[in-house]
Amino acid sequence: MTDTIKTDVLIIGAGPCGLFAVFELGLLDMKVHLVDILDKLGGQCAELYPEKPIYDIPAIPMVTGQGLTDALMEQIKPFNPTFHLNEMVETIEKIGDPLFRVKTDAGQVFETKVVVISAGGGSFQPKRPPVPGIEAYEGTSVFYAVRKMEQFRGKDLLIVGGGDSALDWVLNLQPIARRVTLLHRRDDFRAAPHSVDQMRKLVASGKMDLKIGQVTSLEGANGMLSGATVKGNDNEISNVECDTILPFFGLTMKLGPVANWGVKLENNLVPVDTEAFETNVPGIFAIGDINTYPGKLKLILSGFHEGALMAQKASRYVFPDKRVVFQYTTSSSSLQKKLGVS
Repeated sequence: MTDTIKTDVLIIGAGPCGLFAVFELGLLDMKVHLVDILDKLGGQCAELYPEKPIYDIPAIPMVTGQGLTDALMEQIKPFNPTFHLNEMVETIEKIGDPLFRVKTDAGQVFETKVVVISAGGGSFQPKRPPVPGIEAYEGTSVFYAVRKMEQFRGKDLLIVGGGDSALDWVLNLQPIARRVTLLHRRDDFRAAPHSVDQMRKLVASGKMDLKIGQVTSLEGANGMLSGATVKGNDNEISNVECDTILPFFGLTMKLGPVANWGVKLENNLVPVDTEAFETNVPGIFAIGDINTYPGKLKLILSGFHEGALMAQKASRYVFPDKRVVFQYTTSSSSLQKKLGVS
């Protein structure tokens, strides 16, 4: 049984807006946990365009998506936030005034006074391979993310894909799995060259297998796999013995479970006020691309502004008896002390 985590604020989404919100909340002494469905920080910036230049961040003429993420992580270090990656928030339940119980698909439970939805356009959902009947094996033999490596110890793994995620997990799981087979539709990979070289060395030494082709059908009963049928590019049919499959076919953006969180929706976006970017549910805020209001601009800099105002209102819920005094980091010795400025 996972222990319930109690925190001041839970942020759903660890993209740039969620990360900067940690800074604004931290200045006001609020402790923060963040949940993100991805296995890395940075949201769309890190997942979709880590090397793509961004030109409209104030005072920074050009920065990449990954560069912005790295800078934000450095900025929020003094506040020591806790991250829960590879997890998706499934339910938000109001249990106090203000107090929410939040549960993720990994079984983690949070109790928090404030919830901040910073989920971009929704949640990234893994793309399901076009294999008939694969749904019957999901969650028991087919997994779209690796949450605990130990779960795959001693398994006959079939890892499907040719990008960084597929190659990274090949290299990480090969030492503990019984056998690893990597399957890709062509003998050309989109992953980091170093990872590809390491994989090919393992294949050459007989420590793992590489097959070129696509899965056409699965074998097994009661959700437990026993093998997969593979059609090669030469149309040759073969069978791969496996008890577990990890498909990495990329991600797609979906609204996901946001619709079940009790907040009002408008064209798959969350309406908020422009005073504090609070939803129709007191204590639940929405910042960044997921929200909507008159004049909304889907810009990272707008999300930063929204996070700053959100933090001011959030502090009233977390510290109802504390008077919030607005201060500037340039002149406030107390804020500079929090930031570790000597």
